Amino acid sequence: MANVFTAQAFAGEKAKQFGNAVTVHEHNAHKMPLFTDEGLEALLDRYPREDIGVYAMGDTPDTWRRGRLGNANPSDLISMVKEGRVWLNLRAANTKDNEVGDLAGSILSEMRAAMPSFRPIKPDLGLIISSPNARVFYHLDVARVMLFHVRGNKRIYVYPRTEEFVRAKDLEGVVTHETEEEIPYKPDFDAGAQIIDLQPGQMVSWAQNAPHKVENADDMNVSLSFEYMTPVAIARANAVYANAWLRKAFKYNANLEPKPTVLWPAKVALARVLKKLAPIDKDTPSVFPHCFTLNKSGPVFDSEKFAI
Repeated sequence: MANVFTAQAFAGEKAKQFGNAVTVHEHNAHKMPLFTDEGLEALLDRYPREDIGVYAMGDTPDTWRRGRLGNANPSDLISMVKEGRVWLNLRAANTKDNEVGDLAGSILSEMRAAMPSFRPIKPDLGLIISSPNARVFYHLDVARVMLFHVRGNKRIYVYPRTEEFVRAKDLEGVVTHETEEEIPYKPDFDAGAQIIDLQPGQMVSWAQNAPHKVENADDMNVSLSFEYMTPVAIARANAVYANAWLRKAFKYNANLEPKPTVLWPAKVALARVLKKLAPIDKDTPSVFPHCFTLNKSGPVFDSEKFAI
């Protein structure tokens, strides 16, 4: 594969709007042998098992379950994904697999050539293998995100980053890790969403912290979730972090920090001090603890109350 992106992927307004609005770009990554059943099985076989996130879900957010890998081999895993409601996330795959790492490097170098001002920090490429009709419920990410779709059919809803769709207090909870990425959702929100039906060979990007949800069609899906930061994105995340502390300490009524302000340097400095004084404990138990094991026979839940 000569190039990851097609010649017109970042032509015209797409380059100007990238990272600040919902944009769709064409790529060729879906043509790689890596994303065939055989390629995925080989990847799963060589990938550190402890770095494979395992999830199961029903039709509502309260059925989202986090699990662990048991005795299932790569072929079993692909079969279970095709037949069930399973979500596999190979976290930070660009740092743990050479083939994925090379793909990530090509993506970044081509984007820098197309947009000289694009200088991502902390790039993190996760590979997601998910079942027919699986879904990711309404949530937001702290980092900026690009979603490369390589297999199957997927619908994504992206919502405006306004108080109507995400309260500042809920954003602060995600940034400070007090909550997971899920935030309150109402079905009425869908009327304001931008809906994209993703096909293999398309990449979609949106503004930092914009709420979104994902629904698979009736086929197995494979996507690459490419998270990254920029200097402005890091400053914004720190401003929100500082707002969380100011809200608790002084009942400060913060906003969503939609754009840089004269207060950002002070808030960034405050956030850095707060993180040094009380760093986030990476070993804090997840809001979604492990509650099932994915064995050859399928998900085995720890108790009936956790079963979907």
